[in-house]
Amino acid sequence: MRTWIKRAPNLGASALFFAAICALTLFTGVVEAAVTISGTPNTRFGTNSWYSFQPTASDPASKTALRYSITNKPNWAKFSTSTGRLEGATPATAGTYSNIRISVRSSTGTASLPAFSIQVYSGTSGDGGTTNRPPVLSGTPTTSVTAGSAYSFRPTGSDPEGRTLTWSITNRPSWATFSTTTGALTGTPSASNVGTFSNIVISASDGTNRTSLPAFNIAVVAQGSSSGSASLSWTPPTTNTNGTQLTNLAGYRIYYGTSPSSLTRTVQLSNAGLTRYVISDLSPATYYFSIRAYSSTGAESSGSNVVTKVVQ
Repeated sequence: MRTWIKRAPNLGASALFFAAICALTLFTGVVEAAVTISGTPNTRFGTNSWYSFQPTASDPASKTALRYSITNKPNWAKFSTSTGRLEGATPATAGTYSNIRISVRSSTGTASLPAFSIQVYSGTSGDGGTTNRPPVLSGTPTTSVTAGSAYSFRPTGSDPEGRTLTWSITNRPSWATFSTTTGALTGTPSASNVGTFSNIVISASDGTNRTSLPAFNIAVVAQGSSSGSASLSWTPPTTNTNGTQLTNLAGYRIYYGTSPSSLTRTVQLSNAGLTRYVISDLSPATYYFSIRAYSSTGAESSGSNVVTKVVQ
């Protein structure tokens, strides 16, 4: 059955669904952060070696996914904003890369590792030097299942050096089991499990390096129900709240739920260029949506006006 979007109060005729999201609020006050981050990066590596470091962070009180950021990233390395991993092949020329700082942000605050340097010296052996490359993973999980039906997803993974992989998972659905040997996620949800299980991340480690698949959701749909979707669109912000030009927009977070005062489900979009997104696998209910923008430093805007859609 096709459903239609309810327009938010006071939206102009030209608004598709959302009003323009609020400009980013720059946090200038001191916030006591519940989020923690730890880890000791290697600081001396040989040329033409593979560098890899991933910190450990947690925040039991956070209602949103942890997001990582970095300052003074070496130009030969890549950085994951979802895992905090800094990795890459060191250059052929010796040099020192200074004042590198990795931070993590949650809904409760921000925490940072002490700033560190990476000295790249001539040679591939010695302190910290390694040619061990991280595992390579692939696979696209199914993102919905009907209550009472079996769910199964098994990713594919290999290690360039042939090491045995150990698999792990975060935010495993309560109705599913997970194999640390194969990475398989299997289970049969019941009617009591109807809903969306969010931010599931499957990873594999070779004992030194770890690689993760992109986070995904699984929507459990009630038997006999028709699932619906909500098409959202917005106007990206261009300025900060102080009127200066916004230059570090990193993406958006969509918050939604079945109560306007409890938007407990989250979709994170790590693409500043997006202006439209479809949330699918919605079981029949009235849903409420709000969107926020976030910057590469972790600053998050205030929410847009809350809008609704009835899925029948």
